[in-house]
Amino acid sequence: MTREVEEQMDEVTQSAETVCGTAVHESGRDGAPFVHVRSEERDLGETRPAEPGSAAAQRDGETRTTVWVALGANLLIAVAKLVGGFVAASPALLSEAAHSVADSLNEVFLLASLRRSRRPADNAHPFGYGKERFFWSLLAAVGIFVTGGCFSFFQAFEAFSSSGEETFTGYLMGLVVLFVALLAEGTSLARALLQARGRAKEETRSMTAEVRHSGDPALRTVLAEDGAACLGVLLAIAGMALHMATGQGWYEGVASLLIGVLLVHIAFALGRSAKDQLIGEAAEPELQREIIELLDEQPEIDAVIEVLTMRMSPDSVLLAARVDLVPGVDSEHVEDALVRVKQNLAAQCADVDHIFLDVTDATRGDRRRARHVREEIERAAEAAENGRATDG
Repeated sequence: MTREVEEQMDEVTQSAETVCGTAVHESGRDGAPFVHVRSEERDLGETRPAEPGSAAAQRDGETRTTVWVALGANLLIAVAKLVGGFVAASPALLSEAAHSVADSLNEVFLLASLRRSRRPADNAHPFGYGKERFFWSLLAAVGIFVTGGCFSFFQAFEAFSSSGEETFTGYLMGLVVLFVALLAEGTSLARALLQARGRAKEETRSMTAEVRHSGDPALRTVLAEDGAACLGVLLAIAGMALHMATGQGWYEGVASLLIGVLLVHIAFALGRSAKDQLIGEAAEPELQREIIELLDEQPEIDAVIEVLTMRMSPDSVLLAARVDLVPGVDSEHVEDALVRVKQNLAAQCADVDHIFLDVTDATRGDRRRARHVREEIERAAEAAENGRATDG
């Protein structure tokens, strides 16, 4: 990068807003110009609520429907357990009803995340509220652990320590409730899988890959919770059937123990994912590679020294890049290059809506480190692509 560019950056900051409707701010590393590009047509420095009819709004609407179906299923199961508990005078079924009501709170958390994450950016949160998605998903994971896993372990302890025999009416009501639960949870799971299938078609990847790599924490939570619930109901039916056939109550204890282990595993996996996203997870390696290649294509950029990304929400990514310009670039060309980079990124990488460019004078060490990091990103992107191909 030439010294002329550094000396004329003040002129760029003034002319960029006038000529191209951009806001350019200087606060560079070690005195280097630091440029934040924002557009009047598409504000890249502000997260706005999804416009009606947009792809993001449509995805949110689909996820909201999926969560409402899951909430309805849990409430239906709670009513079935409550009625069965009163008819059979079964304390176990009544406690299960309270468990299902607690499960419904997880869906309330997810609905809250969908609404609150779309609030517009303000002075207190200049990058918007997109990370609300990850926070409420973390609370849902904690709910699955506490009201699902721990409750199942308690039921297993009760089954192992209890010597009482269940009445025929109790067995019958228990099986009826489990059958209703299987239908309700199966309906909710089918709805979530239908949405995941549509997303897989949009992303041109397999259904398995979409389920494993979905960027929507609410959809991922519903899929995991309902899938575990359906498997748990089948385990409970097996345990109750063996109890009825043999008279040995420990079969139900084993079933409850397995259900508890399953739910704790699901809660841990969801919680770890939400934690990574909350503390600042980078964008996918494929997207990082695409950004680097796009920046390399710009004729005014001599080298891409560093690319830092952070996912702010399922459809929002922050990008901070350090670039070295070719010798002899004057201020007018710098301005044009910044506008073109912004436009190209907005067109090719729809998720990248916060862009910061740090124009720097790179040393040989900087270039060497940049090549090493780029090789790591290439390997990670290829591994991710091969893994998804295997899923397909």
